Amino acid sequence: MRTLRQIWNDGDRAIGGWLSVPATLSAEVFGRAGFDYVCVDTQHGNVEYQITVEMIRAIEAVGTSPIVRVPWNEPGIIGKMLDAGAHGVIIPMVNSPEEAAAAVAACRYAPDGSRSYGPTVGRIRHDDYVAWAAANVACIPMIETKQAVDALPEILAVPGIDAVYVGPADLSLTLGLPPTSNDGEPAFDEAYARIVEECDKAGVVPGCHASGALVPKRFEQGFRMVTATADQLALAAGARAELAKARGEAAAGEAGSLY
Repeated sequence: MRTLRQIWNDGDRAIGGWLSVPATLSAEVFGRAGFDYVCVDTQHGNVEYQITVEMIRAIEAVGTSPIVRVPWNEPGIIGKMLDAGAHGVIIPMVNSPEEAAAAVAACRYAPDGSRSYGPTVGRIRHDDYVAWAAANVACIPMIETKQAVDALPEILAVPGIDAVYVGPADLSLTLGLPPTSNDGEPAFDEAYARIVEECDKAGVVPGCHASGALVPKRFEQGFRMVTATADQLALAAGARAELAKARGEAAAGEAGSLY
């Protein structure tokens, strides 16, 4: 198994899955599906801490890199998710270099940060967890507002950021657009292009939410970390498709975009 940072260090792109349903079985199914990473969403997902620990375990046990989207840019919860075995954290609503620096500090041990030592799960799986974490834990702030896009060069200049992750819904709302992917809207397209351009300059990986159908386009645009689907969306799409077949109707459409 390669962690996300190992994938990026090898020059490769990563396709991910997303989990909002609190179930270890779903986590194992997604882990076995062939994604490069699977993210447990503890911000908008219906997932609490104890089940997150078990979902991380289920994903990693089948050879896929587990990461977590934390509820907010708060050092206690970031450290707790990393202690639970996550290979990285996606951190919402990072809008300034100061907030980016706080996110990095929460992910790194001294002297590079202020994360408290106590890797309950990590030290079981890695003989020298401090060295492993320094080489593998991914700090991934979310860029999901116009304010963050405007401040992107300063945010990306903060040492220790491995990737940024675009939330298209919140970004769209701050651009005066509906909360979804808005390809074809000049403001949306310009924001995405600028994010990729600034990440390339800074040597930071650009990532984003998408759908399976959008992944090739996002890769063409220069993104290197793209989430293709989520458990809730895939379950609904599969159920609709099988029901349509059972009724002799046309197959259901796309699973839809992630928020």
